[in-house]
Amino acid sequence: MRTVCGLDIHKDSIFMCILDEQGKKSERKFGVSTREIKGLCNTLKSHYVSEVCMESTGIYWKPVWHLLEKDFRMYLVNPQFLKQLPGRKSDVKDAQWIATALLKGLVRNSFVPDSMIQQLRLYGRRINELNKDIIRCEQRVDMILQSCNIRISNYVSNIDGKSYQKVVGALLEGERSADKLVKLIHGRTLNKHGRDTVRDSLEGYVQQADIDLLKQYMEALKMHQAQKQTCLIEMVKLCKKHYDRAFTLLQSIPAIKEQSAAIIISEIGTDMTLFATAAALVSWAGLRPRNDESAGKIKSRKITHGNKYLRKALMEAAWGASRTRGSIFYNKFWRLRQRGKKQQKCTVAIARHLLVIIWSLLSRDEYFDKEYMQKLSTGVA
Repeated sequence: MRTVCGLDIHKDSIFMCILDEQGKKSERKFGVSTREIKGLCNTLKSHYVSEVCMESTGIYWKPVWHLLEKDFRMYLVNPQFLKQLPGRKSDVKDAQWIATALLKGLVRNSFVPDSMIQQLRLYGRRINELNKDIIRCEQRVDMILQSCNIRISNYVSNIDGKSYQKVVGALLEGERSADKLVKLIHGRTLNKHGRDTVRDSLEGYVQQADIDLLKQYMEALKMHQAQKQTCLIEMVKLCKKHYDRAFTLLQSIPAIKEQSAAIIISEIGTDMTLFATAAALVSWAGLRPRNDESAGKIKSRKITHGNKYLRKALMEAAWGASRTRGSIFYNKFWRLRQRGKKQQKCTVAIARHLLVIIWSLLSRDEYFDKEYMQKLSTGVA
């Protein structure tokens, strides 16, 4: 006889409902400590439970999953999917409704990678957070310089470049002379905008409070950059140790280097049997245009929601691939541009193409064949 369990997980409590095919029900409330979760595990075993289902509520499901996955077949369900099922969920306990949906075979299991991939994800998503912190610190540094009427960011290509960093470093050391600061600027910038113009942009009014805040933001910036580098090094180590073949295959694709390959593996894993087709993976990543059409009128072709971390890594790789001269992605990008497509839509199309190729390479265990793909794109193959 099949016996299942539904878990309704909250920050400080877990509601359990055990249900069998004869309709026999057992309910109980547990805490969220490791001891309580182990007690939950023993209770499930005593009732001969074979399957456990829970909603993906924030991060609260993760410790429960890790402690139960060795003993039971686990299901992780999107809460939005359960809400769409016919029934009156608001009138019954959540755990009972989850157990009922599992027993009737109405739930669809979400993709949960193995423990090593989950470790990679922690590093990869931390890198994503650190990138945001780095950008924020750089923006704050520039805001302070702008408030001091130092307008060098109007002339340098980016605020994380060497010239800009040299000027900030000199200001922190006490240098205020625009004539000396202008010597730190790269010659190309001086030739492009004129030495006098750049010199005038470096003459400002700097107070001690500005220097103190500037110093704090620069220290935070260096710390974030060091942490990002540490996370990347650890990701590369794990990939080379456990997924070396897939790691190498991905880097055979133009514009995908170590960081992009590691993040892609951390999000989709290496087992492509989890995604029936390349289209299924594209849809899961949120790179498929939505089909919003009514009465013959197209209302929207925006991409769907999906894995934002994977999508961001692919968009960055697509940006680089579309600028790699001689590659199929470069040719495809400019063909789309010539047809009047906007740059952002062209980049999304390249990202979608990259993901299809990634699925194919990992499924077939093959390297990217540049010459064959070039012939295929031109219709020769």
